[in-house]
This record gives sequence, structure tokens and C-alpha cells, in this order.
Amino acid sequence: MTLNAVLAHRLEQSEPEMIKIRRHLHAHPELSFHEKHTAAYIQSYYHNLDCQVRHCGDGYGLVVDIDGSRPGPKLALRADFDALAIQEENSLPFKSQNAGVMHACGHDGHTAYMMVLAKNLIALKGQLNGSVRIIHQPAEEVSPGGAKSMIAAGALNDVDNVVGMHVMSAMPLGAIGYHLGESQTGRADFTVTFTGKGGHASMPHLSNDAIVAGSYFVTTVQTVVSRRIDPFDTASVTIGSFDGAGSFNAINELITLKGDVRVMKEETRQLVRQQVEQIVHGIETTFGVHADLNYDDNYPVLVNDPEFTDQVVDTIKTAKIPEITQITDFGPQDPSEDFAYFAQKRPSSFLYVGCDVADGQTHPHHSPDFLMDERCLLIAAKAMGAIVLQYLDN
Repeated sequence: MTLNAVLAHRLEQSEPEMIKIRRHLHAHPELSFHEKHTAAYIQSYYHNLDCQVRHCGDGYGLVVDIDGSRPGPKLALRADFDALAIQEENSLPFKSQNAGVMHACGHDGHTAYMMVLAKNLIALKGQLNGSVRIIHQPAEEVSPGGAKSMIAAGALNDVDNVVGMHVMSAMPLGAIGYHLGESQTGRADFTVTFTGKGGHASMPHLSNDAIVAGSYFVTTVQTVVSRRIDPFDTASVTIGSFDGAGSFNAINELITLKGDVRVMKEETRQLVRQQVEQIVHGIETTFGVHADLNYDDNYPVLVNDPEFTDQVVDTIKTAKIPEITQITDFGPQDPSEDFAYFAQKRPSSFLYVGCDVADGQTHPHHSPDFLMDERCLLIAAKAMGAIVLQYLDN
């Protein structure tokens, strides 16, 4: 029996454990930068296993090193474990027990399959050339993200390549997705406050209406993409919050807006920022208000190294994993990912694993009814395991 077959069999036997861990994490979610108990749970899992575990970064990140019996390359595998500020609306027996917090993006599944895969790789490490580093990363959802501080603390020291996977409810169970080059958008967000002069609604000439100024900003900022971005490029600017609550008979003095920016090229990032800043200053001048803009350029465009990604995809195809029914270039994806920071430092590949529950309904990520078909956990573990064994066999 080949080593790949041995690992696959072990993972099949461990599938109930993956599901058990995932359900525990799902029931006890924690927000980005507050994952204290989740990190302790992960660390305790490795307590009696033959590996090296250390805290890494400013948050609750953990690095697990699995050293083979012979020298060779070092491959890092990354899984995130933070949850979102969402009230779960599912009726699962293991639904979130923490009010207003939910694993609505599948990070509980990422962590579960990775922990069990790591345990089985530790059991087989005497037959490995080189080493594997498991990166359990917190705070993927909220800027500045957990990856940056882990990298600064040495998470990628001696690492040659990095692989990550994300479950995708928009992809069918059994599908593995990938893309070469620019694969997920870069991200920025901003907050702008307009301050005018409040007053009585019957005497607008004695006031300076911040709501009118903010409304013009909302409509004008839509021209950034439609009139300043090459039609063959990709960008979006979204106003997600307009906080101007007040009374029906009072002119509002102050409003706050929050916006989201996505780009697929780093050079487009600066153009969008310049345009938003220019519009803000224009609104200031036009309406005689004071504007305070806080613009946060955060996650980079996620770029999959073409050569390494081709190698990873070929490995999965060669492994002929029976649960995988298709391996497809699904094209670039709209969301952003702070895995992009790892990909900036080392040739990396970020893959997608279908988890659609096939019930005729949509359960999108970041929604209160997000669901995953838990059979995707075994698929993810087998695919990642095959990548590890092939990589360390070269």
C-alpha cells in the first residue's frame, strides 16, 4: 500500500473526529482577535502529539512543526479559525451558543480538517522527507488580519511554499476550484464623517445640512468605477453604512458613512483611493462642510503562483481521490483574503473546496443561515494530504 493510500485510509477512519471538532468549534465561535478559548482548544489537541507547538504573532496564532525523518523542503499549510459578528438563524443541534457570533464562513471546518490531517501526518512523519508547518491563523475577517503579525513573528521562516484551502458554498460538493495569478480581490475600507451646522428644519438657510452633503457623496462616489476604472479592469466601491439618524424636524449637523473597496490589481488600488479622497474634498468645498476621512488600505490582491499552483493541481488530479468529482479553474473570486500576505512572501496556492448542501436553497458565506455539507472536510483533508506527500517526495 502506498503512503498516500495509507494516509487516505487513516483520514477516512478519522472523518467522525473531523466532524466532531467542527461542531464543537461551530457551537463556540469567537470573534477576530478574541479567539482565546479556540486557540486553547487547538493547542490542547496537540499536547501529547510528537510535534513542536508555539504561539506566533500578536494574537492567538499557533504554529505546529512536523519534522520528517530526513532533510527536505518545508511546506506550510494554513487554516483560519475566527468567526463573524452574525446571529445564527439555523436550527442545527450544534448551532452557536454565543449570541451574535457565528462561524458563517467555514473557518470551523478549515480548522477541524487541518487538526486531524496534522495528527495523521505526525503519525507518518518517520516516512517523510522534509517538514510540514501547520499555521493555525486567527483574525482573518478583520483588518489588519492575523497573517501579518504571524509573518512578522517568523511563521514563514525556512518555509518554501504555502497552501491554503477555503470551503465554498457556491461550489458543489466534490468540486476543487483553483485559479492562476490574481485570484481574489484586494481590499480597503474607509469611514468619512461630514460635519455641517444643525438647526431647525423650517429654517434651512441658517444651517448647513450634513445629510445633503453625504447624499451627494454617495451618488458621486459611484462614478469612481463607472468613469475612472478601465472597463476591462475590476473594482467596486460600496457604501455599507449611512449613519445620519435624527429627527424629522431637525437638520442634521453630523453624519458618518462607511465604505468598502475591492480591486483585482494593486495599481488600481491607488487610483480608487485618490478618487475617493478627491470626491471628499470636493464635497467639503461644494457644501461648506468639514470632512474627516479615515482610509484603510489593507488586504492585498491574492496572487496564486502559476507554476506552484499548476504543480498542486496536478498532484490532486494524479491522486485520483474518489470523492473529488471535478477539478476546475473557477476563475477569480470576489471576496478578499489575508492569505494574500503569505502569498506575497512565498510562492503559494489557495484552493477552494465545494461544500454546497444541495437542498435547493442558497446558503452564502457571511449569512445567518450559512451551511456546509460536512463531507467536504474529508475531501479537503485528502486533497491537502496528497499535496503534502507529493511535495515532500520530490
